Amino acid sequence: MKKIAVIIVSYNVKRYVEQCLISLYRALDGVDAEIFVVDNHSKDNSVEFLRKRFNRVNFVKSIHNQGFARANNIAIRQSESQYVLLLNPDTFVAENTIKNALRFLDETPKAGALGVRMLRTDGSNAMESRRGLPSPIVAFYKMTGLCNRFPKNRQFGQYYMSYLPWEKATQIEVISGAFMMIRRSVLDQIGLLDEDFFMYGEDIDLSYRILKAGYQNWYLPETILHYKGESTQKSSFRYVHVFYDAMLVFFKKHYSHVSLLISLPIKTAIYVKAAVELVRMQLEKMRKSLGFVSNRRHKDPLYIFIGSERCMQMCRRLSRNTGLDAQFHIGDQETMPNGHLDMLEELEHWPTHVYVVYDIDSFSFEHILSLFAKEPRNNIQIGTFNTRTHTLITSEEILQ
Repeated sequence: MKKIAVIIVSYNVKRYVEQCLISLYRALDGVDAEIFVVDNHSKDNSVEFLRKRFNRVNFVKSIHNQGFARANNIAIRQSESQYVLLLNPDTFVAENTIKNALRFLDETPKAGALGVRMLRTDGSNAMESRRGLPSPIVAFYKMTGLCNRFPKNRQFGQYYMSYLPWEKATQIEVISGAFMMIRRSVLDQIGLLDEDFFMYGEDIDLSYRILKAGYQNWYLPETILHYKGESTQKSSFRYVHVFYDAMLVFFKKHYSHVSLLISLPIKTAIYVKAAVELVRMQLEKMRKSLGFVSNRRHKDPLYIFIGSERCMQMCRRLSRNTGLDAQFHIGDQETMPNGHLDMLEELEHWPTHVYVVYDIDSFSFEHILSLFAKEPRNNIQIGTFNTRTHTLITSEEILQ
C-alpha cells in the first residue's frame, strides 16, 4: 500500500495541471505515492499533452463530464494508499507542504482529514482555507453580510472561522476540496464523496460526515497557491445554477429536520440570492451588448521577470513577440533571497497592475509563496515561467 494517493480532476486546464504536477513531483520526492489525473472530457487534448510529460501519473480519460465528486471517486477506488489527497488542478504546492501534512496525520490519530493555508495570487490568505459548517444560522450570517462585517466575532464570523490565527494548526469544521487530505480508514467508514453534488458542496458534506463519525478536521499553516476557478467560468449562468443547487442539496440532506420557520427563510434566501445573481449577470450582458462600456484604455500590466540568465533570454524573446511591458532581473533564491520585495516600495505605487514572474528552476515554489505571503499587495501578483516549456503562467493568461 502506498503512503498517499494524490487525485486531480481536470477540465480544459492542461497548462495549470502541468505546473501543478511539476510542484507535486518536487513535493513527493522520497514519498511512496501515486498520482491520478481524472480528465472530465476536456476539449484541449489534456491527456495526450500531459501523458507525454509525466509517465508516473495514472490518467483516467472520461468520455463524459462526470462532475467533481464522481471523478474523484473513480480514482479513489482505483488507488491503494494510507491517505488520499484531493487537489485542484489550478494550484501548486510548496515543496514541504505534503510531507508536513502527512507527518501531522501520522502523529494525530483523531484527525480524519486536514486542509492547508491557501494563498491567493497576490499572496493574501484565501478565506476558504478555514470554514465552519453552514448551519441555518451560520448561512443567515453569511447571506446578510454580518460575516464580512464582523469577521473576528466568534458568532458572526463562523462561516470563515476568521477569528482563528493563520500561523497555528487548529481544528476547523469544513476543509476545502482544493486541498483535502483524508485518512483512508475514515473514507472506508463514512463512504466516498456524495455524487448528488455535481460541483461545489461535496467538500462541505464530506467534512460534516467526518465530524459526525467522531473524527477531527484540521487546518495546517502549510502553503499552496490556489488560482481559484481556472477550471470554471464563474460568470456563467451554469455556475450560478450549479453553485446554488449544491447549497440546496446540502441543506436538504443535513437540515431537513429543522422547523419550517427556520428552513423556509433559508431556502427562500438561497433562491433569491441565485435569482439576483442571474439578473445582475443578464443586465451586465445587455449593457455590454448595447455598448454601455467604458472607452477608457486600460494600461497594460508590467511584468517583472526574475531568474537565470538563460530564463531571461527566453523572457526577453517572449516579451518582444507579445509586446509586454517588462523588466528583467538575473538572480536566484541564493543571490536574490528577497526577490521582488527589494523592489516593493517602487512596485506598490506603480500605476498599472504588476506580475512578478519567477523562474521555477531558480526559485522553489515554497520560496515564491513565502515572499508573496510576507508582503501581500493587491496590485502585485504571482507569475511563473517554465524554461522547459517556455511557458508564462498567471491567473489571467498563459503565454508562450
